[in-house]
Amino acid sequence: MQMGFRWFGSGNDKITLADIKQIPGVSSIVWALHNKMPGEVWEKHEIAEVAQEIKSHGFTMEVVESVNIHDDIKIGLPSRDAHIAAYIQTIRNLSEFGVKVICYNFMPIFDWTRTELFFPLEDGSTALYYEKNKIQDDPKEMAEYILSKQQEGNTFPGWEPERMARLDELFAAYQGLTKEQLWDNLKYFLEALMPVCRECGVVMAIHPDDPPWDIFGLPRLIVDEPAVKRLLSMIDDPHNCLSLCSGSFSANPDNNVADIVRRYCDRIAFAHVRNVRHYPNGDFSEVSHRDCDGHTGIYDIIKAYYDCGFTGVIRPDHGRHIWGEQCRPGYGLYDRALGIMYMWGIWDALEKRKQK
Repeated sequence: MQMGFRWFGSGNDKITLADIKQIPGVSSIVWALHNKMPGEVWEKHEIAEVAQEIKSHGFTMEVVESVNIHDDIKIGLPSRDAHIAAYIQTIRNLSEFGVKVICYNFMPIFDWTRTELFFPLEDGSTALYYEKNKIQDDPKEMAEYILSKQQEGNTFPGWEPERMARLDELFAAYQGLTKEQLWDNLKYFLEALMPVCRECGVVMAIHPDDPPWDIFGLPRLIVDEPAVKRLLSMIDDPHNCLSLCSGSFSANPDNNVADIVRRYCDRIAFAHVRNVRHYPNGDFSEVSHRDCDGHTGIYDIIKAYYDCGFTGVIRPDHGRHIWGEQCRPGYGLYDRALGIMYMWGIWDALEKRKQK
């Protein structure tokens, strides 16, 4: 595997590339142009500026997370073709700078969804938390809470204030959209992209829905193993792949992430590793990457990647907020660094065992 680290860019991240360079084994920066709105073309000069910075520190930059998709594409409006054309141009531009994988999601309106960003854990740290009953209430209340926790210059991907200001408009636009229509619109989008993906050697890797169930009456698609099978079979092309997020899938305790890795490893282009703890009432919290702290099965997941000979980029996903670090929720330096070392410890132990 290659170890990656998500970085939000100069001026948008308190963590520097120099900080990341000191984490053993990190070779790849997972990046994006976070100032770009869905539907805008990522211009070459904008990409070049970030590429120069990343490569000057000795990192590769083959994974972008994310090139967000315009709502007109998800809804299936006539205007979608123009937005798809812009997306295709962005793919072409990114490929010129060595990008091989584009992580994206197809979630309506909301990206990842949590009800508490700084939930206190028993060790004194805090972490992201999902309270099931709160998601039955007004989505504006949740959006206002999350926006209130954003710091100047540190927006949350998927929760851009410009979009959240249009919640009424967005919910009206998605009114009546069924799950099957959303599947059809995803297929239309991917079919349009596959020729240029083949031409440029770029893989589209969809991120599972987080959490993996419908929320606020909005349909969600990539929620379990049958959904993965449907996605990969409806566009049976090696450029149509999965960004496998252990935390997203394992929010539903019925999902076995290690089994999904073993079954579809050849179509996993990028991976997130995050640990989740379930509560009996259906709530869940994020915890440290250590296997016994949660219910995700981190050891089994890493072993599945190892046994399958996975050579793609894996990154630690959301970490706790520890040691007083003031950071973007889930994306501090310290706990993600600990997660990296835990994953390398498992990987190295498996490698040593193989050599005996």
